[in-house]
Amino acid sequence: MADVRQRSFLLLYDVDCRLRHRHTRIKRQIVHFVVQLEVLRRGRWHAVVRYDTAHGFAHRDLVHPSGRVEKFLLPSQDFNEALTYAELDLDANWIAYRERFLQEVSDHG
Repeated sequence: MADVRQRSFLLLYDVDCRLRHRHTRIKRQIVHFVVQLEVLRRGRWHAVVRYDTAHGFAHRDLVHPSGRVEKFLLPSQDFNEALTYAELDLDANWIAYRERFLQEVSDHG
């Protein structure tokens, strides 16, 4: 039987911004992941940027306040590398992603 392990956690960047992380691995190989940046607005958490392997490939979803989602293929389809890329990007750019989302909310009422 395969050594399947799952891990989930939340990381609070600020009082209104958090990272939701979930991955599944078999031995040392990531087989599925979701890493999502969420912003708290009016008492509700909103997905802003989501990296995942839904649909069988690693990609980034840029989520707009309107609900529109832009999908971008990740540079590596090795899920271990893609997960590391996602974590590093969100750690480095969460403030910019949060500001983009809040600015779009402000621009559109």
